[in-house]
Amino acid sequence: MSQLAKDGLPRGAVPSAFDTEAKWYDRLVGANPGYHDHLRLSARRLALPPGGTGLRLLDAGCGTGASTAALLSAAPGAEITAFDASGEMLARARAKDWPGNVTFVHTPVEDLAGISGPFDGILAAYLLRNLGDPTAQLRRLRGMLRPGGRIAIHEYSVRDSRRARGVWNAVCAGVIIPLGKVTTGDATLYRHLRRSVLEFDGIAALAGRLADAGFTDVRTGTVPGWQRGIVHTVLGTNPQEQP
Repeated sequence: MSQLAKDGLPRGAVPSAFDTEAKWYDRLVGANPGYHDHLRLSARRLALPPGGTGLRLLDAGCGTGASTAALLSAAPGAEITAFDASGEMLARARAKDWPGNVTFVHTPVEDLAGISGPFDGILAAYLLRNLGDPTAQLRRLRGMLRPGGRIAIHEYSVRDSRRARGVWNAVCAGVIIPLGKVTTGDATLYRHLRRSVLEFDGIAALAGRLADAGFTDVRTGTVPGWQRGIVHTVLGTNPQEQP
């Protein structure tokens, strides 16, 4: 995303934009067929032990808690720490009914204040696209993983596919931006969403970022439904032997 792109937001303004839209966020994503199922799919792709008892998991960029719920469904016995840079999104997450093994922390990924590893797994959903230096923050997250721990990046990526770009543009123009405008009275965040996805990495480049950040066994998979080829899971492993 260019710093001052038309229809976009400066990166530093993204958390405050989510603060403003937080009260409508769950309603809007709930209108997206497959949104929650796809998060659960990415959480399952971490291939965590059944039940997850004794595991420590990190939800990076948890928003209002949809990705946290996905992790909890994959590993109900795990200790889950979830963080986000938007205080209002985090307040919405905290207000929901959670078991005692889920904790929320207000911090950007660039700081990770109040969070200490090592973790057995990390889920980062719709996070990297909004960061100034995604590779640097992937390295930071890898430093929070135990050797052998895995990360699942759940993210939009359309640059490598003409079909995916066409579908994404059509859905944004016909559904996402108008619905955002009608629901919230301001389409700025939803125009930013469209532009940031179009300008973000192709799936090959995104997989390359994980490798550049030191992850091994990097693999990719998409999701079913209309977002096939648009939303992806990119998996990586923190090597057993640290450099």
